[in-house]
Amino acid sequence: MRMLVIGGAGFMGSNFVRYMLSRYRDIEVLVYDKLTYAGRLENLHDVSNDPRFSFVRADVCNEEMLQKVVEKFQPDVVVNFAAETHVDRSINEPAPFLKTNVFGVFTLLEVARKKDIELLVHISTDEVYGDLREGGSATEDWPFRPSSPYSASKAAGDLFCQAYWRTYRIPVRIVRPCNNYGPYQHPEKLIPKTIIRALHNMPIPLYGGGQQVRDWLYVEDFAEALDTVIRRGSNGEAYNIPGFNEKKNIEVVEAVLRILGKSTSLIKVVEDRPGHDYRYSMKGDKILSLGWKPKTPWLDGLRKTIDWYVSNEWWWRPLLSDDYFKKDVPWR
Repeated sequence: MRMLVIGGAGFMGSNFVRYMLSRYRDIEVLVYDKLTYAGRLENLHDVSNDPRFSFVRADVCNEEMLQKVVEKFQPDVVVNFAAETHVDRSINEPAPFLKTNVFGVFTLLEVARKKDIELLVHISTDEVYGDLREGGSATEDWPFRPSSPYSASKAAGDLFCQAYWRTYRIPVRIVRPCNNYGPYQHPEKLIPKTIIRALHNMPIPLYGGGQQVRDWLYVEDFAEALDTVIRRGSNGEAYNIPGFNEKKNIEVVEAVLRILGKSTSLIKVVEDRPGHDYRYSMKGDKILSLGWKPKTPWLDGLRKTIDWYVSNEWWWRPLLSDDYFKKDVPWR
């Protein structure tokens, strides 16, 4: 199999590349990535010398370059991780999210249409469904109710994929994962930020008391789910990838502090983010029917994640600005 992974130098993309190269011997992977602040070659350091791996630095919005790469590499599967993903950044500066998450998807779909790509798998998010109060969980045909520029841009990308399937029969599948956690996640995100600040006994800012509910999935389990969709899924379909592990943000932070032996007095409640969704929740009947289910228990995955950050300061230290520990800036 020849697989083109767009945005494969980011957190989820790099973990997926690592998973596929370790699981299958008869695979070639080409990562196509712009290398923005969250996409780094350091995320792929341990596979960079694998002869089955190659890399091209380019923008998903560059149709000419994308066409050239597709023509030369002739992929059997294209997986699109390329996205701006941080909600706070989207609130402060929406334009990059519109460009990458909407125009980038459109550009890729146009290349798929013109070059007859055999299979395109687009990575979306549970945030397209918006805020779900207790008692409900979204199925794949749930109405979209995005609440931030980020989630609105991802919903638009999904709709373009659906339209190109309906209009042009582009062989596309959509995957909507819940919150992933694990190694190589940027320190702006909840779990790594908590770990790093706790290691330095610094205040851990928490929006509105941390009552927001998120579903959590260890990133390696997500990689297996995505592999399952590629091998067993159907074109034109969307697949929720839940972790079946809903936690309040305060519970996540407290669990990290317990494992690290740190006091909960480090938690600092700050004013809530505008339009902050209370709860995300999805049903996973479709992905379960394909034979996948999560393997990593919550605390096992959290301990593995913490151990990785404790042991790999070389990876995260260069990502911290001079005022990283000075500002009480929360996360998505």
